[in-house]
Amino acid sequence: MRRLGRGSSDSGNSGGGRGKKVAEEQVPAWLEGLMGETFFSGCGVHEVRKKNEKNIFCLTCCLSICHHCLPAHRSHPLLQVRRYVYQDVVRLDDVQKLIDCSYIQAYTINGAKVIFLKERAQSRPCKGSANICFTCDRILQPPFHFCCLSCKVDHLVHRGEDLSGILYRIQESDFAYTQFEGDVSLSSEPDDDDVQITKNSIREDDRLPLPFKSSSCSSNAAMGSSGISTSAGGAPDTMKRNKKGFLPSIFSLNSGRRKGAPQRSPLS
Repeated sequence: MRRLGRGSSDSGNSGGGRGKKVAEEQVPAWLEGLMGETFFSGCGVHEVRKKNEKNIFCLTCCLSICHHCLPAHRSHPLLQVRRYVYQDVVRLDDVQKLIDCSYIQAYTINGAKVIFLKERAQSRPCKGSANICFTCDRILQPPFHFCCLSCKVDHLVHRGEDLSGILYRIQESDFAYTQFEGDVSLSSEPDDDDVQITKNSIREDDRLPLPFKSSSCSSNAAMGSSGISTSAGGAPDTMKRNKKGFLPSIFSLNSGRRKGAPQRSPLS
């Protein structure tokens, strides 16, 4: 396979212009959206929520969404987009269920192989006879021909090749909503910053010493019968010995009287 630059034509391809137009029409909406969408920017719908970066792609709506948008896309196939060296990547195991990713250079992150979605900027062009990307001239490890998914698709489109041979039918079970169900942002509970502890939210039992905490809410009268008098506000006041004289030893109070000098037998 010989390399063709952007916008070049293949003289060996009969009807190159027509073939290119046909190839462009064969690019599905989800693939065009995946390569052109902006990820990891703030979600405009949930801009006041935490963790609102758009890092999920809906294959039905062909747009990027955040985790707070997921309930509205519960029945749609969803693809997780990740970040590597400030660039958008997808797991190879996920995207190769949608399109043939052969000859795209993959990288390993946390034990999983990923590929880049888009072409990356280069500081300087390649010089010499190194193995380079067929589309953007980035240096690659052999035997790869493309540095990202978009470079492969662009190359095939410019050649006017049939894309139907590399596209697969979407199996919704492989991209189900359930893969995100364990995410904390899907919980109906408020964020930590939204939880406020007020004076009224503290139970009466929490104000009592540990031995006197009850397993269920008890009235002030019941607490009074156990030997604890309460003030008008319901807070424990002073501890008194009840009629039977029972009081836990750890709360027994000293009488306050000092022991007198020890009595010794007179010297004989």
